[in-house]
Amino acid sequence: MQREYLSEHIPSTTRVEEILEGIGGQKILVLGDIMLDEYWWGNVSRISPEAPVPVVEVLSEEVKLGGAANVALNLKTLGDEPILVGIVGDDSNADRLKKVLKKNHIRDNGLLVEPKRKTTVKTRIIAHSQQVVRTDRETASEISDKSALRLVNFIRKHIKQIQGIIISDYGKGVITLKLLGEVIKLARQNKVFIAVDPKETHFMNYKGVSLITPNHYEAGFVSGKKIKDDKTLEEVGWWIMKKLSTDSVLITRGEKGMSLFEKGSSLRKNSVAHFPTVARKVFDVTGAGDTVISTLVSCYTAGATLKEAAGIANHAAGIVVGELGTAQVTKKQIWEDFNSYHG
Repeated sequence: MQREYLSEHIPSTTRVEEILEGIGGQKILVLGDIMLDEYWWGNVSRISPEAPVPVVEVLSEEVKLGGAANVALNLKTLGDEPILVGIVGDDSNADRLKKVLKKNHIRDNGLLVEPKRKTTVKTRIIAHSQQVVRTDRETASEISDKSALRLVNFIRKHIKQIQGIIISDYGKGVITLKLLGEVIKLARQNKVFIAVDPKETHFMNYKGVSLITPNHYEAGFVSGKKIKDDKTLEEVGWWIMKKLSTDSVLITRGEKGMSLFEKGSSLRKNSVAHFPTVARKVFDVTGAGDTVISTLVSCYTAGATLKEAAGIANHAAGIVVGELGTAQVTKKQIWEDFNSYHG
């Protein structure tokens, strides 16, 4: 097995510039749990006389795309054409979601309605840059077989037009076993790269995908082995690859960066590449996984190798964790960050 560390696999600045110039315009389908993220910003100056809780004076409000919709927005920011596919409720929050999608020039024709469900809305109340409380309004039960079939039919209609698929599974009921099986089969039949940002409770359902991107907690949980050093990391990475019959595994490791496991071929051996973190500051990890998978798939489907794509995604993640809440990065920001480290 081939191991690569630190600068051994980092592409040249010229190559990264070439990759970044080449991405954009790819049609990438994003399937998963679509959400609205609300942020209420304010100040706290007193404790409530009714209960021992802070009273937040709300000064401003903001609505952002969350879950699979944030993945789509990350792709759009990079210049790609995301096709967002998922389930929403027949409610006012679905209308609000569509307005935010329209504002960001993301089509909503892949949003199918299941009338008895709620459109997922997460509301975060933040005072003095500190999250005070979060409220969730959602239906987390599995979608109906009828809804799953409608999603499959929509994907089947578009499969010839797309260069990649991202499954964004937040465990809110959209990514069912039956739906996954059909989508993975469609992707394999049409030689479409399919990557999954997993939910640990669904892990064994992702057999046959091209790439899976668990964080180290999820990877350790499903393997029953805590990742505490490079030895256990590699044991877990190869176990996941074998168990899921996947081509590659990217384990994100927080402050330790990320590690990419790739299956070998007749021309090369199995390999693992470790990418040290490049984050200058870590303010909020919300949405970092969305940024990693969207940047990686964008780069890979545009012609980068997986190692090159992972290295660039590592820099994109390093940028967004320095922001509060979900954030997106541009090609220019990635280039400037990469160049400041390696130029």
